[in-house]
This record gives sequence, structure tokens and C-alpha cells, in this order.
Amino acid sequence: MDDARITRTRRSLHAVAELVIAGPQYRAVGTIRLQATPGGFGAVRSSLRVEGTDLVRPGGRSPLAGTCRALAEAAGVEVGAPEGLYHDGADLGPDDELVVEEAAAGLIAEWFARGDSALRTFAPDISPVLWPEHFDLAISLDGVNYGVSPGDSAIPHPYAYVGPWTPREGEFWNVPFGAVRTMEQVADHRVLAAFFAEGRERAAEG
Repeated sequence: MDDARITRTRRSLHAVAELVIAGPQYRAVGTIRLQATPGGFGAVRSSLRVEGTDLVRPGGRSPLAGTCRALAEAAGVEVGAPEGLYHDGADLGPDDELVVEEAAAGLIAEWFARGDSALRTFAPDISPVLWPEHFDLAISLDGVNYGVSPGDSAIPHPYAYVGPWTPREGEFWNVPFGAVRTMEQVADHRVLAAFFAEGRERAAEG
């Protein structure tokens, strides 16, 4: 699948995560944490979630089309990002048109599921969090971030990363913020968990 199709869908899903799920959840209960769920992602403190190309809400489902404002209204929540917590966020606003392709949404959901399984295998005592700021599923352990992203402005395709808070040097560290592997390079959750484990060993070496 080409990066442009993934990017269009990723930007829309990111907007839904931030403006329709995380923002309302933060205003209601004070947390922006989201989680990977079957077929997509969702809140940790309510039943609101994305499954495939639908928003699953109390009383039904809404296709991920139109705008975030319309989706929030259908879900009975106030549209908008969490206020005052971070400066980055989704590229789309409440009234921008959403474009969610089924194949791209499925690929992103599968990537989050793979990442969730790998992170739980790697660090079974830590629950992965899907953060609405950068739309990545991650944990932090001993001064290192481990996670998976569906892509961003710098890397347009899904990738996994190990990001030490203090930069490291060496062949393993192939990007300025740490180490990255593409979705194709980590064929299943076991290979991905092994990448995280190697990253932990390399980070410990200094």
C-alpha cells in the first residue's frame, strides 16, 4: 500500500483519537490515555472506540466520514483536543473532512495490535498507552521509550522505535532520536519484541 493512502487515513484517525475520544475523556475524567482495542483503538475510561472504519459509541456506530464535530455530536461528547497539555497534535481540525480508507485503517489497526502484543511480551508489567499527541502506542522503561507509530511527517509509513531519553551512538541507532524498524522489517509481534529487547540491551551499554 502506498504511503499517500496510509497518510490520508492516519491523519483522519489521529484527529478522531484526539478530538473525539481523548479530548472528551480528558475533560470528563482527567486522562488522555488511549489504548489499542480489537480492530483499532479507544478510550480507557469509556466505551468510545474506533473499530475499522466506524466509531463505536453508546447506542450504535457512526461511519468515520464527515467531520470530527459531527462524530462527537453523534457520540454525545464535546469535540476538541485536551487543553493545555501539549503543542503538537493532529493535522486536522474539528471541521475538516475525514478520509478513512478501509484497507489503510485495517493496516493501522493491525500495526497497533502487533505493537501492543510485542510491548506486552517485552514488558509484561507495563500497559501500553496510545498517546493522542503523536498517535503512537508506547511505553517508557528505564529512560527509554519503546513504541510503534502508524507514521508521521518525518517517516510516512508505519514503524517501530526505540528512543533513549539520552542519545546513543552506534550502528544500531539509525535515526537522530534512536532506532527505527519499518513494519516490513518486524514481521510479527515476536520479531518486534526482539527488536525492543535488543534496544534495551544496546541502550544499557551507553
